[in-house]
Amino acid sequence: MRRDGYVPRLIDDELKRSLSLFGAVNLTGPKWCGKTWAAYNCCNSATLIADPKGNYQNRRLAMTDPTLIFKDDLPQLIDEWQDVPGIWDAVRYRIDDTGKKGMYVLTGSATPNRKGFVHSGTGRIKELRMETMTLFERGISDGRVSLKGLFGHPEISFATQEAELKDVIDYTVHGGWPGTMGMSADASLEVARGYIETLVNNDISFDGVDRDPAKMLRLIRSLARNESTTVSKRTLKRDMTENPDDPQIADNTLDDYLSVLERLHFTDFQLAFNPNMRSSVRVGKTPKRHLADPSLTAAALGMNTESYINDLNSFGYLFEAMCVHDLKAYAMLSDGNVMHYRDGDGNEIDAVVELPDGRWGAFEVKTGAHEIDEGARSLLKMDTKIRGQENGRPPEFMCVICGMSNAAYLRDDGVYVVPPTVLRP
Repeated sequence: MRRDGYVPRLIDDELKRSLSLFGAVNLTGPKWCGKTWAAYNCCNSATLIADPKGNYQNRRLAMTDPTLIFKDDLPQLIDEWQDVPGIWDAVRYRIDDTGKKGMYVLTGSATPNRKGFVHSGTGRIKELRMETMTLFERGISDGRVSLKGLFGHPEISFATQEAELKDVIDYTVHGGWPGTMGMSADASLEVARGYIETLVNNDISFDGVDRDPAKMLRLIRSLARNESTTVSKRTLKRDMTENPDDPQIADNTLDDYLSVLERLHFTDFQLAFNPNMRSSVRVGKTPKRHLADPSLTAAALGMNTESYINDLNSFGYLFEAMCVHDLKAYAMLSDGNVMHYRDGDGNEIDAVVELPDGRWGAFEVKTGAHEIDEGARSLLKMDTKIRGQENGRPPEFMCVICGMSNAAYLRDDGVYVVPPTVLRP
């Protein structure tokens, strides 16, 4: 059922593999990231719950009896299943009843409240998160350096295409929406602004709860201003308050608004990492919050390519967010996690990629080539500190991702330097 013009995605092979192991896959991710087309690519039939055909016949059938939408030609795509949450239990029961693998792919733009679900789906339904397109999927990265391969300590040394600052800013702010592939960066930002506008005016009440669009927009702008940082809830509450003299937003209100953004897959967490040190080393536990795509951050702040050229400090945070976004998509294919590290002495690692066997790699993200030495020093300092701790597991490798580097290579001190335009899973 592959759609004409479908661009292969990193999730494709993982989706097929998961279907061979589980009865169903719940494919999550931000709206418009390509979930439905990816599911079409591996399914033999489809039911679109939000299809208006026949006065929303599919939705009405599912609300009457979810089993009425099931088809025999499997795997079957069930799109926007969250509109009729009862579909979840019906799918889970059908899997238990038949004992088959690879029956359904569920896709949706929001996560419903699962309090009414009879069963979580554990062991039957595998959850996969799909990101917006990476530089590798967009054809900007040539993929000569594998993230997984770095754990094998390869000898790399080759020149890359000369990096221009404008190009780095361009591909970063453009974002990875499949529907904007042929657009300029600034045109893609216009789409991202429309995305945010639709979300705050329509989508935030998807669960039937009325929320203030103005407050939600202020929250999104605060998250964008604090992209790639461990922003406190106190700061977010202050930014959500329109006037300094107004009462501050209540904690439960902030938690609700943040939960909505998470359930709409508009935000994502980069959890804190602890390299198995003993308690004598204080390790930060606050996660970093990211918006789902770099273009959303730029759009929320009213920035464009020209404004970032004049504000490279702000661009550094956005560039880090883009690199973390791509690392997460690449790491997922090895069942890896992407985290960050911060200790009580103020030492930080921008991104930690940890594999299921406990091995991990440390990444510092820098825009300019003149910052490579600084990034390497920071990584080496943390490596020395971790090795000096009892029970501390040092990184398998260290790497500076540099936007302006015109080469990928291994330094004499053992730190890799890799532009994001050569990375792949």
